[in-house]
Amino acid sequence: MARGRRGDFVIDGERVPAGSRRSLLLPLPALSTFTSMALPVHVVHGRRDGPVLFVSAAIHGDEINGVEIIRRLIAHRALKNLAGTLILIPIVNVYGFVTHSRYLPDRRDLNRSFPGSPHGSLAARLAHAFVDKIVSKASHGIDLHTGGINRFNHPHIRARLADPETLALARAFGAPIVIDANLRDGSLRQYAADAGIRMLLFEAGEALRFDELAIRAGVAGVINVMVALGMISPRYRHRAAEPVIARRSQWVRAPQSGILRMFARVADPVEKGGVLGVIADPFGANAAEVRAPAKGLIVGRTQLPVVNEGDALFHVAELEDVEQAVSETEAFLTNLEGLGPGDYPLEPV
Repeated sequence: MARGRRGDFVIDGERVPAGSRRSLLLPLPALSTFTSMALPVHVVHGRRDGPVLFVSAAIHGDEINGVEIIRRLIAHRALKNLAGTLILIPIVNVYGFVTHSRYLPDRRDLNRSFPGSPHGSLAARLAHAFVDKIVSKASHGIDLHTGGINRFNHPHIRARLADPETLALARAFGAPIVIDANLRDGSLRQYAADAGIRMLLFEAGEALRFDELAIRAGVAGVINVMVALGMISPRYRHRAAEPVIARRSQWVRAPQSGILRMFARVADPVEKGGVLGVIADPFGANAAEVRAPAKGLIVGRTQLPVVNEGDALFHVAELEDVEQAVSETEAFLTNLEGLGPGDYPLEPV
């Protein structure tokens, strides 16, 4: 018996036939200037059945690495024979993106506003539109982030590792560190967990900056997850790190205000009690040491030497096997540096 043709994928009333792709602009509330706003979406609907994966970026409007990751994914040759459906959303918080801001004009954090409401604040309405029109149609998701303003993050995955399938996908992504991160109320991950959608959150780089290795890591990781889900051929799989699992992470905060001299860098191993930096006044007097709270690896760090008491300075992923984490990180970064243009296309192929 001949196999039936796969049906169209429908998103906000727009139809994408099997074996095709389409870029869409989903209407959003206008700016106060009456300027129209829309959510950009690119759908690749395969001829064969398979998972529905969404990949989103710029939920925080100033976290732009993911925009470039998604642009390169759109150009990737691996999508030519896709099984399932891939939904790519390069800029979710379009309001914050145009103003170089993490937040929306109503000063709300979109990633604390899910699942939103069609009758709530601007953030709630955007969250509801994103969930209702896109995320609710997916079986899996990857959300792309960077560090906040003036913070740099080492490539790592944050996920709910109690779920075996999510853990398997986190390992498949191939980042050197995977953090078993608690769900936060109002976050996209919280909504996804409640809806039964397996989801990863990728962190790498800093806000308002492109970081080439972080971008390559994101492209390679998403491709690896798609291979693991059976959406694309295994021949596209990138060399993945054997990730080290961190069951806990914490930010080390400034014990006093002053000028921070940083001794530890992102991806450096640390021992409990090790000195990460020193804060002093502009003359170098009244110094206070900043010490590691636990053994592990630095996965995030402030970029600003001028600090106030309580500022987050170093993000430490607590690890038992720090040596493996360092080894996997070195191999991971070396592999990214050696990738060719076909692995992370700068232009369509």
